[in-house]
Amino acid sequence: MPRPRSLVAKALALLASLVMAVQPVAAQSILRDAETEELLKDMAAPLIEASELEPGNVELVLINDGSINAFVAGGQAIYVHTGLLNAADTANEVQGVLAHELGHITAGHVIRFGERTKAATGITLLSLLLGVGAAVAGAGDAAMGAIMAGQQAAMGSFLAYNRDQEAATDLAGARYLSGAGISGRGMISFFEKLRNFEIRRGYSQSDEATYMRTHPLSGDRVQTLRNLLAEDPAWNAPDDAALQERFVRVKAKLYGYLAEPRRVLNAYPLTDTSIPARYARAYAYHKEARVDMALAEAEALLAAEPDNPYFLELKGQVLLESGRPQEALEPLRRATELTRTHPLIAGLFGHALIATENQANYAEAERVLRAAVARDRYNPFAWYQLGVVYAASGDMARAHLASAEQLVMNRRFSEALQNAQAAEAGLPYGSPDWLRAQDVALEARAELERMRDKR
Repeated sequence: MPRPRSLVAKALALLASLVMAVQPVAAQSILRDAETEELLKDMAAPLIEASELEPGNVELVLINDGSINAFVAGGQAIYVHTGLLNAADTANEVQGVLAHELGHITAGHVIRFGERTKAATGITLLSLLLGVGAAVAGAGDAAMGAIMAGQQAAMGSFLAYNRDQEAATDLAGARYLSGAGISGRGMISFFEKLRNFEIRRGYSQSDEATYMRTHPLSGDRVQTLRNLLAEDPAWNAPDDAALQERFVRVKAKLYGYLAEPRRVLNAYPLTDTSIPARYARAYAYHKEARVDMALAEAEALLAAEPDNPYFLELKGQVLLESGRPQEALEPLRRATELTRTHPLIAGLFGHALIATENQANYAEAERVLRAAVARDRYNPFAWYQLGVVYAASGDMARAHLASAEQLVMNRRFSEALQNAQAAEAGLPYGSPDWLRAQDVALEARAELERMRDKR
């Protein structure tokens, strides 16, 4: 018979596994790309309007993860995996997924998710107490039985509720597609992809299998939604051709950037001279340090569209990262102008200006980088570059502040606190930067205390 202490340890491990299973994904690799972010924003805009949410409050975040997934995890932010974009064939399919995720936001499912997690954990804790009581009384088998029964009840309660949420959210997504005048064909075709994926992977389509799933079976979703969406006036609406062209380019770009170069070149052989193929190959060549070939593809893209800011960004990035920052200035300056100082492109331009190691370029770098962080404070790369500029000009107080901003975003809270305090000591009392240094210090200190409490 197991000893009571051993039983308690096993029960705690089971409890921990449940809590971990139902926690939203908190730590993922965020991938920033100006073109992709603008595309996702434009895809979602009519759906956000149809959902009656405020457009400026909904954030779309790209996650570098090859799995086919999208999720909402706090606030009004939708996280989209690169694997989902790679699996989709059309922009309309992605819009179907975004419509579904907006349904989670409008229904407040993230908040209710926490409530259900708490309820499920409560059931488990009760079973744990019963199990410990039985163990203390010497009934080891009964103790483990009570704990396991509680675990099963807790997980069943949680998953059943979550499946109901997903089914309701499918219907909300269908309403938003209809309200935006966007066809639901993409939503249906993407769910069919998921169903085929399940079948290929050997996932059971039986009713019994649905019990331990967090989503309804894709086949059930397809049947329900097809009946609803096929009757909608927007069902036969044509896809947005411009949006689809942008999607195909972004999909190729991400594949070229993320996949192994040999796979990219197999998918986009030299015989393919389309813009998406050249885009993918340019990034594949750049990853292999085949600079001349990467630049040749970039030049071919610019010959087709001389004022495409993202093609200019590509050329500038290849030149900069190949040790030719002076040559990178012209395309990056033009890309920054065309995008009205998009924070990510401006950050790269600022980096190129600094990388020339020409003091004459530092004043422009400061202007560009200050504009970048003003539009996007959550840009650690731009903050780091701005700190370099401040330090080079002898403005150490603002260099410390820029470093603190960058460090707190990278979760290096002790260093962030030190830099924020140094900035506060050197900045004019009551100035906006002085107040910001206090805010960063408070944030860093709070995070450090939270980490200490968890120990």
